[in-house]
Amino acid sequence: MDHIYLDYNATTPIDPQVAEAMLPYIHEQYGNPSSTHVPGVAAKHAVDNSRRQLAEMLGAKEDEVIFTSGGTESNNHAIKGVFGAYREKGNHIITSSVEHPAVLEVCRYLEEQGGRVTYLSVDEFGMVDPQQVADAITPETILVSIMHANNEVGTIEPLEEIGKITRERGVLLHADCAQSVGKIPVNVDDLGVDLLSIAGHKVYAPKGIGALYIRSGVRLEKLMHGASHEMGWRAGTENVIEMVGLGKACELVKNNLTEYHRRMQSMRDRLEAGIGERFEHIRINGHPTKRLPNTLSASFRGMEANVILDELQGVYASAGAACHSDHVEVSSVLEAMQVPMEYAMGTLRFSVGRYTTEQEIDRALEEITRAVQKHAVQKTAP
Repeated sequence: MDHIYLDYNATTPIDPQVAEAMLPYIHEQYGNPSSTHVPGVAAKHAVDNSRRQLAEMLGAKEDEVIFTSGGTESNNHAIKGVFGAYREKGNHIITSSVEHPAVLEVCRYLEEQGGRVTYLSVDEFGMVDPQQVADAITPETILVSIMHANNEVGTIEPLEEIGKITRERGVLLHADCAQSVGKIPVNVDDLGVDLLSIAGHKVYAPKGIGALYIRSGVRLEKLMHGASHEMGWRAGTENVIEMVGLGKACELVKNNLTEYHRRMQSMRDRLEAGIGERFEHIRINGHPTKRLPNTLSASFRGMEANVILDELQGVYASAGAACHSDHVEVSSVLEAMQVPMEYAMGTLRFSVGRYTTEQEIDRALEEITRAVQKHAVQKTAP
């Protein structure tokens, strides 16, 4: 049987229209955007057009968007940049316990550099309480960094409410939007963010490209030093090929988001309903309604996620826990949500995409059922 890819939150294939847009800059238009001759001007025009496409998707100004190598660099630049530029005000950062390592590890590094970080807890759905953010802010707080949507369970965080709090208190707000772009609306003014990170490979663009939104007036210490590329924010010759790809991907999102959302939610709901019908002891993680339309985190009670994954034939998903001979490693997200161990150890994340079909979902359900039932038999065998 052909493989069934249900791991779109890990990465996405390049959309054919994105690949087509990139081709001329692979084979023909190879100029350096900093050069003043005809090939260079053509390349600069392509970069400018891509920046416009990205800005229009976000509801931002073109000069508020810079290209990076991906979501990790964007998060690093935003958090380290604020820490370096606003030290005269304070050294306190607020984040949540369910952030991606590209945020958590940066915060831990800054603690070693004299920073103070507050890690907010979440409720059973993985959601941050805006009141906790308000209570944690001090006169020394310079940044709040909360993800828009969680990569493991899909919970959508209340950024709009948090943004109102940070604006009232004069604190900058950064959001890791790697998982939300292309699935739900992402508008910088609606969210109230000052900094926003995007990862190209989560939105059907290539790996190795991303973007950082920097609201006008926000100061950042540079992460990359050299020539004055990207309006002086990030040195390094522009990755024109992939910038064009990300720009096209953002244009597709702007024009087709409603359809993308509808299709993904339909496929996710079909999968969720099928699992619910087949298994009695199942737990769905994440908020029941405020959740990404494509994400399903399902915990099979008493099972081991890595064993189920190994047994699945041609169905690709992710595990929320790894069971070893002497211990179980549960993801920090499930741990923060206090998912009971008997469920957490059997957690699988299924994430559908634009290309997922009903036939694939139905075939995946049969294979998941077979794998789980086989695992159950093996566990009970003498």
